Amino acid sequence: MDKTFERLYDRYHTNLFQFLFYMVKNRAIAEELVQEVYINVLRSYHEYEERSNEKTWLFAIARNIAIDYLRTHNRRTSRWLSKFDFNKQHPKDEAPLPEEILLQKEEVQAIYKCLRECTLDQQQVLILRYIQELSINETAEILNWSVSKVKTTQHRAIKALKELVDDPANHQLKGVL
Repeated sequence: MDKTFERLYDRYHTNLFQFLFYMVKNRAIAEELVQEVYINVLRSYHEYEERSNEKTWLFAIARNIAIDYLRTHNRRTSRWLSKFDFNKQHPKDEAPLPEEILLQKEEVQAIYKCLRECTLDQQQVLILRYIQELSINETAEILNWSVSKVKTTQHRAIKALKELVDDPANHQLKGVL
């Protein structure tokens, strides 16, 4: 099991952390949740039946842990990205993540503010498809949806984001999407 765990850790740790970071927008909490994912993996790997690939299995576990965390801490799941507060100053780590650096850029900040206006389903699809760069099939497995539901939700999410970007209040985003 040690070799299996090391292989999973080496292959997926960064992507799992990034996914959880995007969901909770807090580095320390994301690190704790990643540890919870690995605890669940160690406890249940013997039950893994290879009906899906390991990556989608791990992301499904991470998604469920993140949603449980958000629910437990009295956050309304329909507004889980409301923690994206770009005006608030956070102490910086010595080695910030590339995503943390990007969030400071004006265009990216505005896009994340627009993303916050999308539904939870739309947010999850956009994060998994475009930030985590997962396929439609992998996204469907993680969300336990049909491929057609992922495609429809993705289409609606992109349309919603375009409308938000075209809003005159978001003038700095013209031409981004």
